[in-house]
Amino acid sequence: MTAFLERLSKNRGWTLAVSLALVTVISVVAVRMARTAPPQPTAEAARGEFVDRIELRGEIRAMSSRTLNAPAGAGDIQILSLVKTGTPVKKGDPVIVFDSTNMQRELEQRQTELKQAEAEIDRTRAQWHITEEQNQTTLMQAQYDVERAKLEVTKAEILSAIEGEKNRLLLSNAEKRLAEVVQKIASDKIAAEADTASRIQRREKARYEVNRAQGNIDRLTIAAPVDGLFNLLPNFRTRGPFGGTPPDFRPGDRAWSGAAIAELPNLSTLRVTARVEEADRGRLKPGQDVTIRVDALPDKEFTGRVEEIGVMAKLDFSTWPPPKNFDLVVALDQTDPRLRPGMTATPRIAVERIKDAILIPAEAVFQKAGRAVVYVLKGSKFEERVIEVARRGNGQVAVASGLAAGDRVALTDPTLEESSDQAMEQKP
Repeated sequence: MTAFLERLSKNRGWTLAVSLALVTVISVVAVRMARTAPPQPTAEAARGEFVDRIELRGEIRAMSSRTLNAPAGAGDIQILSLVKTGTPVKKGDPVIVFDSTNMQRELEQRQTELKQAEAEIDRTRAQWHITEEQNQTTLMQAQYDVERAKLEVTKAEILSAIEGEKNRLLLSNAEKRLAEVVQKIASDKIAAEADTASRIQRREKARYEVNRAQGNIDRLTIAAPVDGLFNLLPNFRTRGPFGGTPPDFRPGDRAWSGAAIAELPNLSTLRVTARVEEADRGRLKPGQDVTIRVDALPDKEFTGRVEEIGVMAKLDFSTWPPPKNFDLVVALDQTDPRLRPGMTATPRIAVERIKDAILIPAEAVFQKAGRAVVYVLKGSKFEERVIEVARRGNGQVAVASGLAAGDRVALTDPTLEESSDQAMEQKP
């Protein structure tokens, strides 16, 4: 038992000694590595495709939309209800409702006028019917008088000359009376027809006013003319005395005749629009590939192509002095139901490509004595090397010569670090 304990004690001592030796070796290696490792950050030169891109700021916009206006001729009317902005709607859905109280009163008044006009027509026709019956009675009496006078005239052979002449005068008077009755009947008919036509015309006018009032009331409920995304527009009457962006229309606001209340953008015509500076205009052309990031949809990157570039420069008054920019339209290759007009987007347009190039970060290239140089890591030191730059892009440089794939280059100037270290050592 004693011998076993002695051996165990010796083994423990040996193990402890080995552990201390390993710790010492690791510490020395770590110190040496810390002393020899360069403090500068580095990057590896890699072979790949160089893509030079122009990055812009723009927004999602619908190129086609339908504007919903307050009814023309309705005057100053109040909005009772509105669909919330950003709501998808279907064709025929009611989206805006105006107050119809005043127009309902007008409709009731016009309906009363129509009823009065119809009653006047009925009264005129009834009066004409009575007059016509009286005229027919008078006509029959006049005809009877003529026939009786004729009969009396035929008795002239058996009567005296005086009686015969008297009967002939009576016949003449009866015939004149008959002619007058006939003429009066014709005149009464013409007058009755004219009076009836006038009252019919008045009724048609009243009916037109009723239909117009009813149509105005119907127009106070505006339905979506097409499928789309309901988007309220600013109410410029509510702009404050100091300017600023006016708020959108809301229930309770008063709208004027023909006022633009909302719009329905066609989501199938969504595009990305942006402004391009004069310096970049010549590098762009239709058909170039574009990648788009939408701020509101960070989980997805869209692709597209340049569809249209403005031919006329426009002043951009968002900054001062206002620069001249060109309008740019980018068509999307795919869409997303979450996309909405007005969202901010960042299109990145590929204006140049170089396949199979040596690529390094732009911050790894320094200008020394008019030459482009890089600092290549060799062991624990950096070696200055002159390179030929093929193309520069946003954050990336394509190297034509002077570097090989796999070389590690410094991202900061190591000579500045060495000068700083030497200055620190010279201080007392």
